[in-house]
Amino acid sequence: QVQLVESGGGLVQAGGSLRLSCAASGSIFSINVMGWYRQAPGKQRELVATISSGGSTNYPDSVKGRFTISRDNAKNTAYLQMNSLKPEDTAVYYCNSQKYSGSWSINWGQGTQVTVSS
Repeated sequence: QVQLVESGGGLVQAGGSLRLSCAASGSIFSINVMGWYRQAPGKQRELVATISSGGSTNYPDSVKGRFTISRDNAKNTAYLQMNSLKPEDTAVYYCNSQKYSGSWSINWGQGTQVTVSS
């Protein structure tokens, strides 16, 4: 089972930037999809970004052009670069891994708080 640990959250002013990191306990080379999700108070968890093992990325319109997901297989780490942050980006951000080896194995990190002040 892959263990994921997020870091890099914090308080930033609107228009600022943060980079989140997701360190995996083992190799992420064989992980099919790495992703970032977020959950604001009183709201459902929502997709922020995903990246496949081949490097294909996916973003919802709400963050497209502002956020960039990447993965460094050599460091077993995924990243989320967040630019032009808005107060509505405030949430707990969770790292996610999805690996298929006969069946899907999905793991989550503990989350890191991102707060954007206006």
